[in-house]
Amino acid sequence: MTHTWKVVVHLFDADDLHDLGATTKAHAVLTTSAGTTLEGFGRARRAPQDLDVPEIGDELAAARALRDLADRLLRATSDDIAAIEHGEVRITG
Repeated sequence: MTHTWKVVVHLFDADDLHDLGATTKAHAVLTTSAGTTLEGFGRARRAPQDLDVPEIGDELAAARALRDLADRLLRATSDDIAAIEHGEVRITG
Protein backbone atom coordinates (compact mmCIF):
# COMPACT_ATOMS: atom_id res chain seq x y z
CA MET A 1 0.00 0.00 0.00
CA THR A 2 1.28 3.46 -0.87
CA HIS A 3 0.30 6.70 0.86
CA THR A 4 0.91 10.13 -0.57
CA TRP A 5 1.51 13.12 1.67
CA LYS A 6 1.70 16.57 0.13
CA VAL A 7 3.65 19.59 1.28
CA VAL A 8 2.90 23.04 -0.12
CA VAL A 9 5.12 26.02 0.67
CA HIS A 10 3.65 29.51 0.31
CA LEU A 11 6.11 32.42 0.12
CA PHE A 12 5.23 36.02 0.98
CA ASP A 13 7.43 39.06 0.40
CA ALA A 14 7.11 42.16 2.55
CA ASP A 15 9.22 45.27 3.03
CA ASP A 16 10.76 45.59 6.48
CA LEU A 17 10.11 49.16 7.56
CA HIS A 18 12.45 48.99 10.56
CA ASP A 19 15.72 48.57 8.71
CA LEU A 20 14.71 49.18 5.09
CA GLY A 21 15.58 45.58 4.21
CA ALA A 22 13.26 42.96 2.78
CA THR A 23 11.53 40.12 4.58
CA THR A 24 10.31 36.85 3.10
CA LYS A 25 7.89 34.70 5.07
CA ALA A 26 7.11 31.06 4.34
CA HIS A 27 4.17 28.90 5.37
CA ALA A 28 4.56 25.15 4.82
CA VAL A 29 1.46 22.94 4.97
CA LEU A 30 1.64 19.14 5.17
CA THR A 31 -1.51 17.21 4.29
CA THR A 32 -1.52 13.47 4.94
CA SER A 33 -3.45 10.93 2.91
CA ALA A 34 -5.92 10.78 5.83
CA GLY A 35 -6.51 14.54 5.59
CA THR A 36 -4.55 15.55 8.68
CA THR A 37 -2.67 18.83 8.32
CA LEU A 38 0.37 20.29 10.05
CA GLU A 39 1.89 23.72 9.48
CA GLY A 40 5.37 25.18 9.74
CA PHE A 41 6.54 28.78 9.53
CA GLY A 42 9.78 30.49 8.62
CA ARG A 43 11.17 33.83 7.58
CA ALA A 44 14.28 35.43 6.17
CA ARG A 45 15.33 39.06 6.31
CA ARG A 46 17.74 40.73 3.91
CA ALA A 47 19.96 43.36 5.45
CA PRO A 48 20.04 46.70 3.60
CA GLN A 49 23.71 46.20 2.62
CA ASP A 50 23.09 42.73 1.11
CA LEU A 51 22.59 42.19 -2.61
CA ASP A 52 18.94 41.88 -3.63
CA VAL A 53 18.69 38.21 -4.65
CA PRO A 54 15.08 37.22 -3.92
CA GLU A 55 15.71 33.51 -4.51
CA ILE A 56 18.06 33.38 -1.52
CA GLY A 57 15.38 34.83 0.77
CA ASP A 58 12.85 32.35 -0.62
CA GLU A 59 15.22 29.43 -0.04
CA LEU A 60 16.05 30.44 3.52
CA ALA A 61 12.45 31.16 4.53
CA ALA A 62 11.27 27.89 2.95
CA ALA A 63 14.06 25.90 4.63
CA ARG A 64 13.13 27.36 8.01
CA ALA A 65 9.44 26.63 7.46
CA LEU A 66 10.20 23.03 6.48
CA ARG A 67 12.47 22.58 9.50
CA ASP A 68 9.69 23.96 11.73
CA LEU A 69 7.23 21.59 10.06
CA ALA A 70 9.58 18.63 10.64
CA ASP A 71 9.95 19.55 14.32
CA ARG A 72 6.17 19.77 14.70
CA LEU A 73 5.74 16.39 12.98
CA LEU A 74 8.25 14.80 15.39
CA ARG A 75 6.36 16.30 18.36
CA ALA A 76 3.05 14.97 17.00
CA THR A 77 4.60 11.52 16.57
CA SER A 78 5.98 11.61 20.10
CA ASP A 79 2.58 12.64 21.47
CA ASP A 80 0.86 9.82 19.55
CA ILE A 81 3.32 7.21 20.88
CA ALA A 82 3.03 8.60 24.43
CA ALA A 83 -0.76 8.26 24.28
CA ILE A 84 -0.43 4.60 23.28
CA GLU A 85 2.38 3.78 25.72
CA HIS A 86 0.88 5.84 28.59
CA GLY A 87 4.21 7.42 29.36
CA GLU A 88 6.70 10.04 28.31
CA VAL A 89 8.40 9.47 24.96
CA ARG A 90 11.39 11.26 23.50
CA ILE A 91 12.13 11.00 19.80
CA THR A 92 15.39 12.42 18.51
CA GLY A 93 16.23 13.05 14.98
